Amino acid sequence: MPVFPRRSTVALRLFLPRLVAACLIGLCFSGAAFGKDRNDDSGAPADATPNIYLDLRTSYATVPAGALPVGFGSPALFSALQSLALANGGTLPTSVSLPSRQSLAVDLPLTVDVSDTVSLYAGVSGTTTYGPAQGWSAFDVTSWNVGFQADLYSQKGGSIPTITWQSTITQAIPNGPTGTTTFNNVLEFDYAFDADATRGMLAGIQDTRVEVATALARIHPNIIGYVGGYYQWPSNWKFTGRAGVQYFGGAQFLSFTPVRSFTQPILRLDLDRMDDNDNRLFGVTAQIIWVPKPSYQLTLRTPLYFVRN
Repeated sequence: MPVFPRRSTVALRLFLPRLVAACLIGLCFSGAAFGKDRNDDSGAPADATPNIYLDLRTSYATVPAGALPVGFGSPALFSALQSLALANGGTLPTSVSLPSRQSLAVDLPLTVDVSDTVSLYAGVSGTTTYGPAQGWSAFDVTSWNVGFQADLYSQKGGSIPTITWQSTITQAIPNGPTGTTTFNNVLEFDYAFDADATRGMLAGIQDTRVEVATALARIHPNIIGYVGGYYQWPSNWKFTGRAGVQYFGGAQFLSFTPVRSFTQPILRLDLDRMDDNDNRLFGVTAQIIWVPKPSYQLTLRTPLYFVRN
């Protein structure tokens, strides 16, 4: 869990959006400045107009009984299923564990690629969830998120890999007694074997922390370490694979039997259709997470571009 005390949670929730907004504005200006300085191989200035698009993502997940859908999956799915577990937690006897669940989520982050190395995004997510006791819930807006992705270092044909940092904050809606705030951070190393970065190797670590509004529930940190690789064909189809190990510290939900900690493998496979400038046109992600029984997630990415360079 985060190191700040629970009595500061309210103050944190009021201060955090302002802090994130200030950071994103600063990144936006710095990224725009970098974009104006970029040149192509001919020496002519590159187009500094940023890509602007809705990175539409539709995700479906199945989760076995007694587990949470931690992993590389959609923050909206994680947030929705946490809320489902918390909402049911006060009504079931202590001997009952979390039931199996299903979830369908639609993420709509408005994304701005302010340069080749910096992207900013913010949006909302809607979900519908299924539990054996209540069936499918009504589809509703259940969270908002804000974040950025930035290259801290670019390989540019050298021997040191590209280093990328991504941070996302997801806040459940409504933010009531069982609301959650999820902090997700990813540090990834990308070593390309060629100048066009059409094939290469990946390694990274993801850290996920969840703050629950009520002191009667707690979700411990989740950490993933992984390696992988990618290959992009001349037709601009790109395949990426990641395999790793996930450690989850467990959780306590109100009157539920605690979700136990575990260390299990995780696998993610991505197939993307890119254009000649490496903008994603379509993508599909398949993921298997052992939690410790298998949990399956499928995500379709269909970006809707307002401006595309």
